[in-house]
Amino acid sequence: MAQKSDGMNYAPQGKSQPVVQPGEFVFAAAYLEHGHIYGQCNGLIEAGGTLKWVYDADPKKVEAFRAKYPGVQVASAFDEILLDPAVRLVAAAAIPHVRGGIGCRVMQAGKDYFTDKTPFTGLDQLAEARRVAAATGRKYMVYYSERLHVECAMHAGDLVHGGAIGRVIQVIGLGPHRIGDKAGRPAWFFDRSRYGGILCDIGSHQIEQFLFYSGATDATVTQAAIGNFGNPDTPELEDFGEASLTGNNGTSNYFRVDWFTPPGLGTWGDGRTIILGTKGYIELRKYIDVARDKAGDQLYLVDDKGEQHLSVAGQVGFRFFGEFILDCLNRTEKAMSQAHAFKAAELCLKAQAAARRIAP
Repeated sequence: MAQKSDGMNYAPQGKSQPVVQPGEFVFAAAYLEHGHIYGQCNGLIEAGGTLKWVYDADPKKVEAFRAKYPGVQVASAFDEILLDPAVRLVAAAAIPHVRGGIGCRVMQAGKDYFTDKTPFTGLDQLAEARRVAAATGRKYMVYYSERLHVECAMHAGDLVHGGAIGRVIQVIGLGPHRIGDKAGRPAWFFDRSRYGGILCDIGSHQIEQFLFYSGATDATVTQAAIGNFGNPDTPELEDFGEASLTGNNGTSNYFRVDWFTPPGLGTWGDGRTIILGTKGYIELRKYIDVARDKAGDQLYLVDDKGEQHLSVAGQVGFRFFGEFILDCLNRTEKAMSQAHAFKAAELCLKAQAAARRIAP
């Protein structure tokens, strides 16, 4: 059986839904360590952004990027991007432990920053980014793609915030991933000091979704655990993690993340979210629905009116990117507040720091 995608190059594409005129919102891409950069750029381009520059020290990564976006100019140094007054935003997917420093440089150059998750590997990096964002007035935003680039997840937000299931009580998040061919993974993937740990990395998705759906603006980590159950040859890889949180509005959260998606599954992970409310519940099957038609972007709503199943792909669009571009142009926070982006990052770092090891 051929090895299926491990998600390293997962790059959703949607319909073109421009919110700006050609050339009105110019952005650059840099530090192409993770394939999520393609999803970040796709979303910005579909919302009307103009991709002008690319930079990476590895010419092979640059050539692969140019094959996807042939009109892009290659910067000889990162400073060439920072010195271009036309560039409003820099999208990047660097090695996690340097993302914070790169973001501060971008903001100090007068531009907004859009980084792949996880945005930080240490609370000191977060503190510095908060300081620089406040001092410059620029945005440090995060590609929490498991919500921002999944249509059923965006539609669930509309339903929840519109009162469809009443007051949210609990959010459960499951984020399994496929490790794939380990020889094809970069060295930093197995170095905890560089990727930050599984709760810091993959868990950032789950915590961001908990805050968004529950309406909590802060939370307490009540338990967290990590382990390496199946990869003794790479002891710094955490292949399993779990945590529980209690929101400052009384909501609760449990999530599990892991690297145990079997090679037989038709996608890199059977990601699910269950949102329980006082009047009903919603289940999201984001990338595959093994019980029904195999397609992702499935939303199940159960309330006092009965059961509803929605295949959402292609119906609601990826609104975040258009709202984000308008945010950057108008200095608003409709897409995601800066406080929300930073709080999700803070809580995943705290969960990682609090985690007990449950397997050698």
